[in-house]
Amino acid sequence: MSTVIRLATAADLPAVAALVERYWEFESIPDFDRGRIERLLGGLLEDPSRGACWVAEVDGLVQGYLLAVFMFSLEHGGLMAEIDEVFVSTDVRGRRVGAELLAAAERDMAARDLRRLQLQLSPANHAARRFYERHAFQTRSYEILDKPLDPE
Repeated sequence: MSTVIRLATAADLPAVAALVERYWEFESIPDFDRGRIERLLGGLLEDPSRGACWVAEVDGLVQGYLLAVFMFSLEHGGLMAEIDEVFVSTDVRGRRVGAELLAAAERDMAARDLRRLQLQLSPANHAARRFYERHAFQTRSYEILDKPLDPE
């Protein structure tokens, strides 16, 4: 099995969108719209100051992605990132593809001088929690509050 981790390009949009659909099905996220997802991903790829998307190519096929968004934080001393989504196809899970994807993204973000990496995780997703804890993520005692903004 040959795995290559690299930044996504516009040519990857259909493959990544297909994986996003599988991820959203897994997480029961409603309202998947392939055209909207490809437009949003394309906009992110065109503006690297907003974030990045890495893909895992296994034997020439895109089998995973990690999407991180960048933000400024006074508390953490500059730019930081939040993993917005990460997904690896079930056919290649357990073969270190997720670990390689995360490690490459972390190296790239550190090289861009990002200071911290965080993510949101469902309390019920025990397998993901174990994965992230093996990669030195720690639980912080915060709750996330949010609300939609009316774009008027």
